[in-house]
Amino acid sequence: MNDFVPWLIEFMRSIDPIARTLLAGLAVLLETSILIGLVFPGDTVVLVASIGITSPLEGVAMVIAVVVGALIGESIGFGLGRWVGPHIRASWIGRRVGEHNWVRAERYLARRGGIAIFLSRFLPVLHSLVPLTVGMSHYSYRRFLAWTAPACLLWATAYVSITSLAVGSFDELADQVHFAGYIFVGIIVVFLLLVLLSKKVIARVERHHLDSDDAEAGADVKD
Repeated sequence: MNDFVPWLIEFMRSIDPIARTLLAGLAVLLETSILIGLVFPGDTVVLVASIGITSPLEGVAMVIAVVVGALIGESIGFGLGRWVGPHIRASWIGRRVGEHNWVRAERYLARRGGIAIFLSRFLPVLHSLVPLTVGMSHYSYRRFLAWTAPACLLWATAYVSITSLAVGSFDELADQVHFAGYIFVGIIVVFLLLVLLSKKVIARVERHHLDSDDAEAGADVKD
């Protein structure tokens, strides 16, 4: 571990910062557009790319690139939902997603409105379906952005800042303790476990709005 971590950090730092930042933004764009996020691990790319950050300026640039990439990707999903959403839903890939997941996304948006857009960024499957679902609804693009932008910013800031903290801790301790690599890995693992726990908590708290079939399904959309 103490050999692998220094190698990984140096390798990521050897990549041109601009190229590394743009790659992370592109990865998130792909992850958040249409249904690619169901199979493409954009958050993993952001985490790995952030390992190479060497200054606050690079960190800020990474957050901006990731947020912009996420917003472009979700905007593509929204636009496709507005123009050809029903066709995507009826397509082969739409059927592979499962009709029950489309229904859950529609129900969640109908019951929670903007809150559903915000929280879907942190929920499996829904983070790819909700932009399309919102595009097929009466929601305006401006209202969609108003809810999804803060979620994207929170998500990007968390991944970039925690990874930068782990790398900074390693840099400070590498010459002092022999287990600095394990500290780096420990910080990343704890963060990922917290992310997983947070998703489970959100899913549990929102379960009623996602899965219940009572009369609330026809409730008015909340702002």
